[in-house]
Amino acid sequence: MVLGDSLSTGYGLPPESGWVSLLKQQLKTQSPDHEVVNISISGEITLGGRKRIEQALNTHQPDIVIVALGGNDGLQGKSIRSIYDNLEAIILACKQYNAAPLLAGMQLPPNYGITHTRKFREIYLRLARHYQLPLVPFLLEGFGDQREYFLADGIHPNAQAQQKILENVWPVLTPLLESLQTEHATTGTATETDPVTIQ
Repeated sequence: MVLGDSLSTGYGLPPESGWVSLLKQQLKTQSPDHEVVNISISGEITLGGRKRIEQALNTHQPDIVIVALGGNDGLQGKSIRSIYDNLEAIILACKQYNAAPLLAGMQLPPNYGITHTRKFREIYLRLARHYQLPLVPFLLEGFGDQREYFLADGIHPNAQAQQKILENVWPVLTPLLESLQTEHATTGTATETDPVTIQ
């Protein structure tokens, strides 16, 4: 399951061209036993994700949750403490429902100041370290400062950037998928009608 904001909804792009849709396509060819549920909402902040996560976990019962939130909080000037607390609550909810969280980090533009941007970046590092989570340090790594990979608003990645986002996520996600496959093979809990679900 993917819990994110407009970066994960494919904002401003044709249907099926966002990175989550590309992930679905890649899994269909490489790991057909996996399915992806995308509950991302454009404009979402960590508090919104925190309010929605338990119902989503109960409804979809995912094995993995990719948490890709915080960018809007940062741009709106939400406090470091509140962002950390909301993401932590999401992580703990996932663990309570036996879903493995994968944290996708964000970064702020340099005009937010050296100290604040560092503290924002460290939110994800601290949570990943404390809870021993797989981490994509920066969802937009490799192109976040290159205008040609963004729509005219300069905020949302364009179609050309979506494969790059997937390439940032895939190496971190793969070990989780392999671990789940091994676990299910050992316990005999997975069948053709009981796929591993990425929420």
